[in-house]
Amino acid sequence: MKKFAIAAATATALTLTMANAAFAQQSTQAPMTIAAGEMTKAKEATSDTWITTKVKSDLMTEKGIPGSDIKVETNKGVVSLSSETAVTESQKKMAVDITKKIKGVKAVSADGLKAE
Repeated sequence: MKKFAIAAATATALTLTMANAAFAQQSTQAPMTIAAGEMTKAKEATSDTWITTKVKSDLMTEKGIPGSDIKVETNKGVVSLSSETAVTESQKKMAVDITKKIKGVKAVSADGLKAE
């Protein structure tokens, strides 16, 4: 009878341990999925920030373009150029061409650039 009680206690302890381990595994899987989604958003935001910085830098160093007057915004690889200062059609075209050459740029909108 004593052996039966020990066997029952051992079986119960093992069952509880295994159930706890299974529950712990399920609990950690959901946050990993959420974390992967958050990492994708973070990567996209970093990529957009990098594109914006690169466009600004290239426009600032290009002679003949008022790079400091051009505002650059990037959303999911789509770059929008705008300015309060008027630019010529050739400056506008040059700004768009420079922007299109940058890795990661999917499209360029220069509707916000005021042309003379």
